[in-house]
Amino acid sequence: MARDSFHDAMYHSAIASRLPHVFVIEDTKLSFHSFLPHMALPNQQTVDYPSFKLVLVGDGGTGKTTFVKRHLTGEFEKKYEPTIGVEVHPLDFHTNCGKIRFYCWDTAGQEKFGGLRDGYYIHGQCAIIMFDVTARLTYKNVPTWHRDLCRVCENIPIVLCGNKVDVKNRQVKAKMVTFHRKKNFQYYEISAKSNYNFEKPFLYLARKLSGDLSLHFVESPALAPPEVHIDLAAQLYFEADIAAAAAQPLPDDEDDAFD
Repeated sequence: MARDSFHDAMYHSAIASRLPHVFVIEDTKLSFHSFLPHMALPNQQTVDYPSFKLVLVGDGGTGKTTFVKRHLTGEFEKKYEPTIGVEVHPLDFHTNCGKIRFYCWDTAGQEKFGGLRDGYYIHGQCAIIMFDVTARLTYKNVPTWHRDLCRVCENIPIVLCGNKVDVKNRQVKAKMVTFHRKKNFQYYEISAKSNYNFEKPFLYLARKLSGDLSLHFVESPALAPPEVHIDLAAQLYFEADIAAAAAQPLPDDEDDAFD
């Protein structure tokens, strides 16, 4: 039987130094009770496998809620926390190292009325920043979201996602997306409505949190049927475009990418 790395003492010791508030000691082994027991939502299920608070941020209308709702189990089990004004979606994934859960915090649209309160970010253990490739302003605002996130959550793994790559009138080309390279975090292009690259942000975060680059998903989560279709040729084009952009030198200033 393969060793369950998520319940291995070495794994827990490595990650405990970064996330000390998540763990309790039992019989000399570190184990997870929940992502943060004292902040559990009403009626929220406590699980006996690793779980993490994932903060999902970005401008309103970028597709954050559509993205997280693709995960059918998480959508069915979501809970609303009125005191903070968020919906929390428990997203489970099965890996070769055991089961893992992301408690994905979705703003429920409140970012449209101003900045998010610190209570949304507090104890965040990983994050996704999303922008809309059909709306330049949403990408220009990425540094602001990153700044607000890092002000409260220091040194957590972050993924930048450019959503709506299925839409024809793309305004933010791959070569324009350089912020993640300057800040040294991951970027993926996704299409929430087609499920394109849905799992990649979560896999990246799971690997960073576990410190195991060989970690992989052993089964796909149940996703809502795609509303649009991206053919293989388009997918290959996206990937080639990303590779070409990564090979280009960084501009001196972030705004240079839009020239």
